[in-house]
Formats: sequence, C-alpha cells, structure tokens
Amino acid sequence: MSENKKEKATKITAVKGMNDILPADAPLWELFENTAHSVLKSYGYQKIVTPIVEDTALFKRAIGAVTDIVEKEMYSFKDSMNDDELTLRPEGTAGVVRAVIEHNLVYDGPRRVWYSGPMFRHERPQRGRYRQFFQVGAEAVGFAGPDIDAELIMLCRRLWDDLGLENIRLEINSIGDASERQRHRADLITYFEANAELLDEEAKRRLHANPLRILDTKNPAMQDLVNKAPKLLDYLEGESVVHFEGLKRILDHNNIQYTVNPRLVRGLDYYNRSVFEWVTDKLGSQGTVCAGGRYDPLIESFGGKPTPAVGFAMGIERLVELMKEAGEPNDPSECDVYMVHQGEQARMQAFVLAERIRDAGLDVVLHCAAASGPGSFKSQMKKADGSGAAFAVILGDDEIAKRTAAVKSMRGAEGEQQASVPFDDVVDYLVNQIVGAHEHEHDHEHVHYHH
Repeated sequence: MSENKKEKATKITAVKGMNDILPADAPLWELFENTAHSVLKSYGYQKIVTPIVEDTALFKRAIGAVTDIVEKEMYSFKDSMNDDELTLRPEGTAGVVRAVIEHNLVYDGPRRVWYSGPMFRHERPQRGRYRQFFQVGAEAVGFAGPDIDAELIMLCRRLWDDLGLENIRLEINSIGDASERQRHRADLITYFEANAELLDEEAKRRLHANPLRILDTKNPAMQDLVNKAPKLLDYLEGESVVHFEGLKRILDHNNIQYTVNPRLVRGLDYYNRSVFEWVTDKLGSQGTVCAGGRYDPLIESFGGKPTPAVGFAMGIERLVELMKEAGEPNDPSECDVYMVHQGEQARMQAFVLAERIRDAGLDVVLHCAAASGPGSFKSQMKKADGSGAAFAVILGDDEIAKRTAAVKSMRGAEGEQQASVPFDDVVDYLVNQIVGAHEHEHDHEHVHYHH
C-alpha cells in the first residue's frame, strides 16, 4: 500500500441505547412538548431546571440502596478533579426535592413545579425505552390532601385528550404509610418463604431486601402465587383509608375511569399512600407511559422540614410512539416560505426580503448553494416543494428589473397561477394569504402556525 494513501477513518456511532432524535421526528416531539407545557401552565405549574449531574448520595438516599436503579442501572463516576462521587440523574424527583430544600422554595406556602429533560439508566434498550431517555414530570410540594393527587391525575387526562391519545387507562392503589407497610412486609416475607420453591432467582434476591417488588414480577410462572399474596390494601388504617377514599371520590365525581390495582407498587423507597400509573397495550410489555404517587417522607429524610409532596413522571419517547400509533401527522413543514433565486442581484434581494418576511413572524428558508452549485430554478422549486412551505417567493433577472417577486402557492390547486407582487408589498401579501388561510382552518385539531 502506498505510504501516501490515507487510512480510512474509523466510523464512530452513538453509544448503545442512546439514540438520536432526527429532524423527521422533531415535529411530533415539539407538538408533545408544547402541548404538555401548555397543559402544565394551565394548572399553575412553574418550570424548574435542575442539573443533569448530582451527588451520588442523593439518589442512594432517595431511591434506596437496595433497588435495581442504584444497584445496576446508575451511571456513576468519580470526578477526577476533586474525587466527588457523581451520578447522571436516573430520575427527576430527587433533584427537584434537593432544590426545594436548598433554596427554601416552600417558605411562603406550597409550590407546584414541573421539569423536562434527559434521564440516564443502564437498562436493556427496547421499544420506547433507552439508556438516555426524556421525561416530563410535575411535583406538587406542601399539599397534604387527596385533592392534589386527583388534580395531577386530571392534568394527565387533559394532556392525553389534547394529544388525541385514547388507549391509555388509569390504575391506582394506596401503599399506605410506613407502619402499615411494615406489617404487610412481614406477612409478605412469611408468605413467600412458605412458597420458596415457586420463587425465581430475582424474587429470592428481593425477598428480604425489597419484597414489595416481587408483586411487580412479569414472570408468568409466578402470577398465581403473587395474586394470592397478602394485599397491602387490607392493611390500611385510619388516615390512609380516608386519603384513598377521598381520592376515589374526586375521580368518581369527575368521571375519571380507573381500576384499583392492588399489585401496583413502587420500586422507590420514598413513596407512600397514593400511587398511580397510566398504562397502554400499544407498546408491548413496557406499557407504562406515566407513573406517579405521593412521597411525604422524602423531604424530611433529606434534612428538610416535614413536607408532604406528590408528583409524576412520563416518558416522552413512549408517548411520541403512541402519537404515531394514533396517526398523528408528522408534519414535514420546515417553513412558511421558501426563497428561490437565480443570479447575484436576485440573491442579494432574496436576503432582504427574507428578513422582512421573518420580521412579520413567518418562517423562511432561503435557498443556499450546495457543494454541486447554486441549483437551477427547477431544482430549487423541487426543494421548495419538499420543504413543506406554503409559498415560494421567486426572484430572477426579470423580477429584479421590474422590482417585483413571483409568489407561487405550493399547496394550491394543480397549475395555480403565481402572482407578481411588488417588493414593498410581498410581506403584506404573504401574511394575508397564510394567516388568512389559517384563520379559516377549523377542521384540523392541531395547527402549528405561531403568528
């Protein structure tokens, strides 16, 4: 081989389980995020942003040292600068609670907050579940009654309705308070020990560390055993019963359909009383798209004053999958207007007009030269059509001489004539055409123009 011949560069691909969100999927993500943010705001929730990296001890204390997340799934590392033990956040609640305590956010009363962003868990990648995944979550801190639990559930239902998602059902349960769980836990261990020959290896490992999670097993061979296990609902007393009955009463009054699932538990140590999940059959075995519950003990365990709290988190990837299943159009439109031009003077004028049109609030893509050259009118018009633009604004030598632009509707009837519009009138013409058309579109639920 010639010494001058370059070695072929090794191709680098994404880390396994950490996927790219490509431009073709971006419209659905934006639709989900914009809708979620709008719904959260309509219930009075304010945005909070916490770091992606936190002290490892935060998650060990919040989630529990004997959990799958802490034992097997966290991305933890030692900071080489100062030997701090750090972890990429596996969930959002712990960081929000840390921020609430650190900045004394509830000094003047309860607080509703929401967050959005990437989480990290070293799980087996599968449909809708990745090692870097995105969540939207909400936390209501300082509220003690079942009314706020019901509000969060109703907020979720409104989001599903606004997104046009129908195949999501609600399951609820109460896991009571610590003393009730301790009595249930003791009986649960006794029951499983008496049936040890029926336990799989995972259940045996969890038996004394986290027996509640055995109830959540997906092993078909253990379903009958689990169904006959002591039910935590039978151990609830006093305030736990009142709280759960209060939640069900509000849901019933507002026609929220739900199923009480006594096997619905939590793998995280900090939950108590109300827990809920929104589940679907449309995504295979991993059917939970949103999970939530109450975690009254957590803030005090972090060193804060005793403060009740409840929240939820939902996986964006799974919900975008459901939007695709529901036939939500993945709108390919990049812009409202595509600028086509030929010749130096036309190119300069195209920049001027594009900026004026953007000033009016429309989105404009201006054709720029590719490696193969600037492109003919024909090739540029093909790009304009592929962009999803409503109109193409076309400039050439004739238009420069007349100080007019040819404005062609890209979504009108076949063979529709284009208009010749003076440069000074192009903006008003386009705004009237696009915004006017938008105002008369009453037959489509989701409209993306932002004017």
